[in-house]
Amino acid sequence: MLPDKLNINAIILAAGSASRMKGKMKQLLEFRGKTLLRRAADAAIDAEFSKVSVIVGANGEKISEEVKNLPVEVVFNENWKSGISSSIKSGLTNASADTNAVVFMLCDQPLVTAEILRNLREVFVETDSPIVACEYENTIGVPALFSREFFPALMDLQKDEGAKKIIAENIQKTVVLKVSEAGFDVDTIEDYVKLLHKPFSSRS
Repeated sequence: MLPDKLNINAIILAAGSASRMKGKMKQLLEFRGKTLLRRAADAAIDAEFSKVSVIVGANGEKISEEVKNLPVEVVFNENWKSGISSSIKSGLTNASADTNAVVFMLCDQPLVTAEILRNLREVFVETDSPIVACEYENTIGVPALFSREFFPALMDLQKDEGAKKIIAENIQKTVVLKVSEAGFDVDTIEDYVKLLHKPFSSRS
């Protein structure tokens, strides 16, 4: 049985250099009046996690400024060049000692809302499943929740290995939620242009 009071941390991975963005800092691109990083942070805060951490690396000082007035903890990943696994490890190392689970998020999925994040937590509580992940665009990935059971496996990831690897290896222990909103991510300038032309939705 899960405890009545869960300590679930949200970890926003925002340390990359966005090499395909032609010199622009992806984290600070604006969408509907907010930067992508601010939207991710606001969603995590509104979902009322026990703690919200933002992992920065490239351009860390400038990116940190964007969330300095929010109730989040900024963690600088000095090994960010080695791949996303280093940011996952930084987030876990910074998690509270009594953390029951963590939710990994990206700042380049701007349509992910607090409602989606709350749903991950609710399914975790209802099913007692150690992994709850999102399905979109023929893949299963983040946002995704991992119970403490999988912290050692996440800490063993190397270079550009991400949370998807752990999900794929433990799919029988994973509850999968269909979340089409997570399927839109901003990796290129072309993606950003498409985002700016998306029709308005009160859910995003």
